[in-house]
Amino acid sequence: MLNLVVDIGNSAVKLAIFDHNKITFHQKKASLSSTELQQLIYTKAIENVIVSSVKAGFSFTENEISKRVNYIQFNATTKIPVVNRYKSPETLGLDRLAAVIGAQALIPKQAALVIDAGTCITYDHITEGGEYFGGSISPGIKMRFDAMHHFTAKLPQVKFDDTFNLPFGKNSADAISSGAVNGAIYEAEGFIKTFLSHHPAGKIILTGGDSTFFDTKFKNSIFAHLILHEPNLVLIGLNTVVNYQHDLK
Repeated sequence: MLNLVVDIGNSAVKLAIFDHNKITFHQKKASLSSTELQQLIYTKAIENVIVSSVKAGFSFTENEISKRVNYIQFNATTKIPVVNRYKSPETLGLDRLAAVIGAQALIPKQAALVIDAGTCITYDHITEGGEYFGGSISPGIKMRFDAMHHFTAKLPQVKFDDTFNLPFGKNSADAISSGAVNGAIYEAEGFIKTFLSHHPAGKIILTGGDSTFFDTKFKNSIFAHLILHEPNLVLIGLNTVVNYQHDLK
C-alpha cells in the first residue's frame, strides 16, 4: 500500500511516500501545485493521500485528487489512533497532533515528550496509554533573533549561528545570540525535567527544522540516553493516520 503524505507548514511543504511504514520518497518544497501533486500520484501509483496544513487553503483542487485516490484531509474530526483530550481540538495545530501520533507509533505504550523546533518551538506530551492533553508553544530560535531587532530601537539584526557556544556575550551581537540560543536550550531543559518528573520512564523525541541543533546540544547532557531524533516525525504520524483509517475498514 503506497501512501502519499503531505505536510504543509508555515515555511515549507514536506512530502513523503510510504510503502506501509517505510519512506521510499521524500521531498521538501517551498510550495505545492495541483499539477505537481497529481503527477506524483500518477507516476508513483499512489493509493492513499493525506494532507495536513497549518494554513487556511490549498494550492490544489481537492475534488480532483479525491477522484483518483483515497483522499484524507487531516483535521480535528479525522479518526486517529490516540485519545485527544485537548480542550479546543479545532484550534490545535495539526502538526502538533500528527507529531504525537508519530511518537506513539515509534515508541508504543511509552510516554513521550515531542519537541518540534521549527518556526515556533512546541512541546507536546503523550501518555503511556496514548492520551494527549496538550503542550506549550514558544518562539523559535530565529523568531527570537528577529523579535529582538524588530521590537527595539538599537539592537542589531543578528543571524542564528548554530555553532554559537558562549555562555555570555561580550558584545551586543554575542549577547543577543546568548539570549536567543542559550535561552532556547535552557527552556527545553526545563520542559524535559518537568516531563520526566511526571513520566520517569518517558522518552524525548526531537523533530523540526532546528532539531539537529538541539540534538547536538543534548548529546553530552544528562538527557542523552532518553532522546530520539526523528526529523520526519510529523510525516510518520500522518502515515500512521492513513494506516489506521485502512485498519478500521
